[in-house]
Amino acid sequence: MRTDDFDYPLPDGLIAQAPADPRDSCRLLVLNREDGSLEHRRFTDVIDYLGSGDLLVANKTRVMPARLVGHKRGTGGVAETLLLKRREDLDPLGHVWECLVNPGKRLRQPGTIIEYRAGGLHAPLSAGVVLTGEIADFLEGNRGGRLVRFEPQGDRTLDAAIHEAGHVPLPPYITKYEGDPEKYQTVYAMHEEHSAAAPTAGLHFTSELIKRIEDKGVGWKTVELEVGIDTFRLVTEDDPTKHVMHTERYHVPQDVVDAVHATKAAGHRVVAVGTTAVRSLESAWDPEAPASRPAVTARRFEDAPDSASATGCGDIVERRDATTSLYLMPGSTYHVVDALITNFHVPRSTLMMLVSALATREQIMAAYQAAIDEGYRFLSFGDAMLIR
Repeated sequence: MRTDDFDYPLPDGLIAQAPADPRDSCRLLVLNREDGSLEHRRFTDVIDYLGSGDLLVANKTRVMPARLVGHKRGTGGVAETLLLKRREDLDPLGHVWECLVNPGKRLRQPGTIIEYRAGGLHAPLSAGVVLTGEIADFLEGNRGGRLVRFEPQGDRTLDAAIHEAGHVPLPPYITKYEGDPEKYQTVYAMHEEHSAAAPTAGLHFTSELIKRIEDKGVGWKTVELEVGIDTFRLVTEDDPTKHVMHTERYHVPQDVVDAVHATKAAGHRVVAVGTTAVRSLESAWDPEAPASRPAVTARRFEDAPDSASATGCGDIVERRDATTSLYLMPGSTYHVVDALITNFHVPRSTLMMLVSALATREQIMAAYQAAIDEGYRFLSFGDAMLIR
């Protein structure tokens, strides 16, 4: 297996620059992984593929105003900072963050100060680049990664200063959108803001569609995974197994665990809304936990037999304030998730590998080629895919 196996030519004209309006009017490509067949539908038709007793699990994380545009003190040079992860382990006040900075070459030295203004007038926030041993070495190897210490000005809290100076960050391939930034949030997002990017598969859902799904007898539950640096990174190693996944914080509450147990026990499916929901649910699988019922595992692969099947162990368990660096690729076992609603992903990304682990690489590449031939819209604001 090589990283090139997950590459494909993506025409620039198919990268969506604005969301569908209404949200659920986008197209939906349905892949049946039993026979590889494809269907071309609209997203509102997703309800036709959900049965009473099935369970949808979505990521309720909300995108924070993580894009900060400032100026380097002394030179006035423009400096852009993208907040990724708060590091309370380095600063109990929470003022130190892992960030992506641009231009990275000019923001390498400890003590470099950046000032961020609001409305072009006052500067509610400043930041200094810091380095800390091995952590700094790791960030340095991640294309513009830095540790940055932020200082709010006046009597503001840091969160208040970030909200005053920051903007909701759109992916770098979305260059033309000037609409409502709330369209880059899901309708069911929590109030607190923790992520650097949206769980984009959920952008297609409207409140009305969710109600119709629930009225059909389909369960709806939410987890939380704080989307971080790997959303912005491609796999650069020729051997994808050598790629190092960044850790992300996630939460799988007990009510989700209970709902999964009930769904599986009744012989129904767990359907993940997005790859971040997949990573949350599969990260919550504990191979040492006593199995709560027979046949908990969603799917096993011939080339990766599941040890839990032989021992009778393994179950999904509650996770609170946990971290995950789970990396799913062909040969991995899905223990919880039976089907997936997702978007079309960037070539050579870990997300291409994740979806190829649920279906097969050949099925995914054939589906992507069909989507290109049919003019589907790709990436964050693009169309959707159901792998069933």
